[in-house]
Amino acid sequence: MRRDEFTEMRAFLEVAKERSFTRAAAKLGLTRSALSHTVSALEERLGIRLLSRTTRDVAPTAAGERLMESIQPHFESIAAGINAISALRDKPSGEVRVVCPDDAVELVFRRRLSAFLRDFSDVTVEIIVDNGFTNIVERQFDAGVRLGEAVARDMVAVRIGPDVSYSVVASPDYLERHGPPSIPQDLTRHNCVNLRLPTSGGLYAWEFERDGREFSVRVEGQLTLSNIAPAIDAAVDGIGLAYVPTDLVLRHVERGRLRQVLSDWCPTFQGYHLYYPSRRNPSPAFSAFVDAFRHRQRKP
Repeated sequence: MRRDEFTEMRAFLEVAKERSFTRAAAKLGLTRSALSHTVSALEERLGIRLLSRTTRDVAPTAAGERLMESIQPHFESIAAGINAISALRDKPSGEVRVVCPDDAVELVFRRRLSAFLRDFSDVTVEIIVDNGFTNIVERQFDAGVRLGEAVARDMVAVRIGPDVSYSVVASPDYLERHGPPSIPQDLTRHNCVNLRLPTSGGLYAWEFERDGREFSVRVEGQLTLSNIAPAIDAAVDGIGLAYVPTDLVLRHVERGRLRQVLSDWCPTFQGYHLYYPSRRNPSPAFSAFVDAFRHRQRKP
């Protein structure tokens, strides 16, 4: 295969997988126009349309799907071979791409990321914040991060953090004006900061437990957000009650900016896990990343 043919095939494969010229161009380090020209050259050389293009979407045609199925295993084999050769280096190198919810950045990665990057100077890390259930295989992430209960059984899961407890919090001013809720059902009469779930589009129902019984309460309020950090800010500003990881609000509680309510009803979840498909030859960079962030129980 000539070099230009290889380049065209790789360009087509990235666009077909990303279903976007813009995202594929960013991954390949090309301009969008250059990538479009490369794919068009392949289509012209083969004499058949491989991608269906609209103003909003890009999708493989029937011929494109067939070409993808034919060439993708070969490109994956090439990548595996390169990883195997990289393993011979004295130090791991390469890129690690991870997708995670916004609170995991603060709860897990921020505490250990600087040390990892210092110890492995030839490794680059890309962390994409997404609170939805991203398909890590389709989006070509090395791994994703979820609470233990939410990891699919067909994935390898490595715990990277301790159990996560949640709290219902509000500012002292809000509680003075509206009074604190005594039981979770009282939340239906309060102004609560809702969290929109990106995957389903629905609103997150706040989860509680008492005496071994688990239940949820659907709350209402004037403000809906898609991330935890601005929900904490909204609670500090007195907008309403928020349901957030306890560790992220302790400093506000200690300084009197927030108060915890319904503490006896708030649950604790399995800690965050790094999850990824089973693979025979993980890159040295990825193996180093997993080992560095693996949660190790503290000895009593």
